[in-house]
Amino acid sequence: MYKKIAVAMMAGTFLAACTTTDPYTGEPRVSRTAGGAALGAAAGAGLGLLAGGNDRRNALVGAGLGLLAGGAIGNYMDRQEAELRAQLQGTGVSVTRNGNNLVLNMPSNVTFALNQAQIDPSFFGTLNSVAIVLSKFNQTLIDVYGYTDSTGSAGYNLDLSQRRAQSVSAYLSAQGIDRRRMYVTGFGQERPIASNATEAGRAQNRRVEIQIVPLS
Repeated sequence: MYKKIAVAMMAGTFLAACTTTDPYTGEPRVSRTAGGAALGAAAGAGLGLLAGGNDRRNALVGAGLGLLAGGAIGNYMDRQEAELRAQLQGTGVSVTRNGNNLVLNMPSNVTFALNQAQIDPSFFGTLNSVAIVLSKFNQTLIDVYGYTDSTGSAGYNLDLSQRRAQSVSAYLSAQGIDRRRMYVTGFGQERPIASNATEAGRAQNRRVEIQIVPLS
């Protein structure tokens, strides 16, 4: 279900590339370059790349991006982790290492206003820093996941989490990150990392995560 929703969301993004909604202000605008870039990505890679890592991997390799192998993977992710930690120090975004995968946890109190999917302008600089590192270390796949707490209906929370994840993805794309690297979806109130019985726990559950996986 989530994959179908994600495909529909990204397909809408591609089709609306020439006349689209600004991910920062929420206002309609005419894109100067996104139309050709988005249509080119859709034609060259196809929406099948949204189905998972293998399709994205094949699309990127077909576009000429090399694979990481052996000990080079750990070294590559070590260097990327160090740069992300340096760039994100004091921003409220945490960096977690899981094997050779990196997870950036972006809590909603520093990214979005209450019940809104437009990124808080004060967070643009932090996302710019993330984009700089992702551009430098481009031999990775990027999964953008949205989550909420359990307050409100499951349907509302799912929609909000999807829109927030899409806003983060759209911002990164606007900074030059190849959309073919990204998979975007929302999980709503599923997969909590803390108890929803307390405000502190609910605050932790309201988040967007970026998982960075080596292209191998």
